[in-house]
Amino acid sequence: MISQGLIRTLMTGLLLTTLLISGRSVAHCQIPCGIYDDYARVKSMMEDALTVEKSIRMMAELAGKTDAQSQNQMVRWVMNKEKHSQNIIAQISDYFLTQRVKPDQKDYEERLKKHHAVIVAAMKAKQNAGMEYAKALNNSIKVLKSYYPEQKH
Repeated sequence: MISQGLIRTLMTGLLLTTLLISGRSVAHCQIPCGIYDDYARVKSMMEDALTVEKSIRMMAELAGKTDAQSQNQMVRWVMNKEKHSQNIIAQISDYFLTQRVKPDQKDYEERLKKHHAVIVAAMKAKQNAGMEYAKALNNSIKVLKSYYPEQKH
């Protein structure tokens, strides 16, 4: 017979494991800690976009193959595309739109539209398997580079 304490310990362990592996938090703190590297975040999104592009390329290579290994790899590439597209959406919404795009900026509306365009491009890249969606995502992120230049410390 399993004790209640053991059950609680196992459930707590399961909960913590689930929280740890369920996905990384890409947002930096939402308090004014002052430790930011916007350029690194844009660079990270560019890497995610390149991963989306590679995923789409690999999916195209596997299209039409029906053997079990090819089907397995197709699922993995689709999941990879989804994950990296979602990383970009989270980075824009959880970090840039909450901490970097401010209503008091002179070009607020323009910035808001450009950041929103990245979210929409990432959403479309998740929903579609065409290379044009990966290219559009990549281009939408490049537009943001002018707002977040590399800082030499």
